[in-house]
Amino acid sequence: MKRRVLGMVAAAVLLSVPALAEMKAKEAYDYMVKTLSGEWTMSPKEKQIGTTGAHEHPAVKRLLGTDKTGTEYKVIGRGATLMEHLLPGTMKEMVTMYYCDNYHDCQQLEATHYCAKQNHPAFIFNEKESKPGHLVFDCDEDNSEVCDSDEPHIHQIILDLTENNNHLRASYLGYRDGEPDTKHSIYHFDRRK
Repeated sequence: MKRRVLGMVAAAVLLSVPALAEMKAKEAYDYMVKTLSGEWTMSPKEKQIGTTGAHEHPAVKRLLGTDKTGTEYKVIGRGATLMEHLLPGTMKEMVTMYYCDNYHDCQQLEATHYCAKQNHPAFIFNEKESKPGHLVFDCDEDNSEVCDSDEPHIHQIILDLTENNNHLRASYLGYRDGEPDTKHSIYHFDRRK
C-alpha cells in the first residue's frame, strides 16, 4: 500500500512539472541572444566529431583551430534580430537571421538562411524538440517554396551548446531531390576567449 501511494504521489509530481523539452518562442530568442552573441572560432580537427567532413572543405579547413572567426552572432535592429554570420570571408560564407514574428508579442520564432547554395529557405522554431542547449529550426514548407522542392537546400538547423555554453555544434542538414541528403554541413565552434 505504501509503495502504491508513493507511486501515485510521484506520478502527480511528474504531471505538475512542465515538459522540459518545450521551449517557447520568446524564451528561445532571449536565450539565443544571451548564449550565442559574440565571436566563435572553429574548433580544431580533433573536436570536429559527428560531422560529414564539411570542415575539410578547402575554404573552411584554413579556419580549423585558428583564432580566426568561424561564426559570429550579432544582435541588430535594436534587438529585433539575431544575425548569424557563418564562415565569414570564405566561399562558403552564409548568413542566417533569427527573429520573432512580432518582436513585442513573440508568438513564433522564425529564421531565414541565406545559403551558399544560392537560395534562402525560411525556418520555424520547433518548440517541442527544443530545450536550452538544443535549438531546432525546421524548414517552413508552408511558406517557403524551396523547402517543398527538389532543389538542394538546408532543411533543418540544429544548434547544440555544451561546455557551459562555450562550445557550439551547428548542424545545417540538407535535402536534395526531396529526400534527406547524405552530406550535411556540421561544424564545431568554441567561444572566442
